[in-house]
Amino acid sequence: MDPQTLRIKWQRLPEREIRRLQAMKLRHYLRNTVLPFSPHYGELFRKERLSAESIRTLEDLQRIPFTTKSDLLGLDKPGGIKDFILTPDRARLARRPSTLWRTVFEGTEKVRRGFENEFRPLMMTGTTGRSAEPVPFVFTGHDLRNLEVAGARGLGMYHFRPEFRVINLFPYAPHLAFWQCHYAATAFGLFAVSSGGGKVLGTDGNVRLLRKINPDAIAGMPTFLYHVLTQAVEEGVRCEKLSSIILGGEKAPFGMRQKLRTLAQALGAPDVSVVATYGLTEAKMAWTECPFPADAASGGYHLFPDLALMEVVDPATGAPLPEGSPGELVLTPLDARGTVVLRYRTGDILDGGLVYGKCPHCGRRMPRLVGEIARKSDVKEMHLDKLKGTLVDFNELAHVLDNAEHVGAWQLEIRKVHDDPHELDELILHVSKLDGVPDEWLARQLNERFSEKTEMRANRVDFHTGEELRALQGVGTALKEQLIVDHRPKNHSPNGSPAPV
Repeated sequence: MDPQTLRIKWQRLPEREIRRLQAMKLRHYLRNTVLPFSPHYGELFRKERLSAESIRTLEDLQRIPFTTKSDLLGLDKPGGIKDFILTPDRARLARRPSTLWRTVFEGTEKVRRGFENEFRPLMMTGTTGRSAEPVPFVFTGHDLRNLEVAGARGLGMYHFRPEFRVINLFPYAPHLAFWQCHYAATAFGLFAVSSGGGKVLGTDGNVRLLRKINPDAIAGMPTFLYHVLTQAVEEGVRCEKLSSIILGGEKAPFGMRQKLRTLAQALGAPDVSVVATYGLTEAKMAWTECPFPADAASGGYHLFPDLALMEVVDPATGAPLPEGSPGELVLTPLDARGTVVLRYRTGDILDGGLVYGKCPHCGRRMPRLVGEIARKSDVKEMHLDKLKGTLVDFNELAHVLDNAEHVGAWQLEIRKVHDDPHELDELILHVSKLDGVPDEWLARQLNERFSEKTEMRANRVDFHTGEELRALQGVGTALKEQLIVDHRPKNHSPNGSPAPV
């Protein structure tokens, strides 16, 4: 059955049947692919006295211990991340009943090439390393095919047509967002230009590309897209065909989406759909929202239940939570090769939960992740020496600033007063305005919102031009624009050194 037909089949099923089929597929995946060829999980299942047959329903998943980032870093194992790479041996592959059948009917050489496509690493991406050491994940030809399938399914939700032109503004890097966009366009048969983001062409080069291509869709990180579209508006660029803006690599709060819609209107595109993707290096794919009206709530990220399953658990206890409950996302792939993780605790907190039933916008019955998704690691304790310790949720701060009226771009800087390591900490908010409201009034409004949401206030608010803010954020020089930076001396920084938070 081809992937498109299979997707249509799954999206018509009720929750009970989806869960039954996922459990059956997981059991088959464990029996024939993971446990025979994964050094880590083969050992883990032996230690826990588990087998593939131990997983009869999805409730049985709780019998499998969680995998965490520290497991991938190999802090207590000599093999480290290599132990998570599926490493088949020829003898066991040859004994598969399907191998014998295929050898008779297809020939030895074709079977050998099939196994190479399935298991031989061809590409590597990695986590960005903001909250921990970066971790590499390898893809095989089988994984790249799944990446194409996931990407094409996502574009199908946006009602793309083969004649569309797409600009991929994600940065060139071993980073999932760029490659998902690339393989999605390839699988869908679209004309796509990958600019490499700001580090390759710079903001000026990307604006010129918008002018020349006049795209139907653009994809990239929200902050960088904001700067590119702002400059394009300033230069009088027209993009009347633009119908979709696809965001990834960063959070995409409501305020930022509204700003991007406003910029698109100024470019001559009055009816643009701004949708986000949620991707995981560990999943080797991204999931998408379906288009929804600007005045409505998102229907959530539509999952592909034949390729991976998600759980939502209590972040403190790890206990599974019922449908629609906020909690931490846990990932288990159902068809991955290369680097494979089971019951991986993503560290991502979902405030609307995992839900089934029809999407309010497209009517599909796929499982969906609903609400805002935030990193646990983005809640960091800032020790304000000589004052008090205050727990600051940087996700909340970002939402405050992204959703603030009159604010274009921003950066929050943490430093010591007079750069003296023995002095107090201070927070400096750098802002570029969208309009001509008075500086003093806007600074007061922002500090009131800070105080309401975080019980903190900025020591001062500095106003800048758009060009100055682009330089502060590292637009065109950093992989991700620097929204929160810690410039305190190394021995006072909770991150170990002055760096983006």
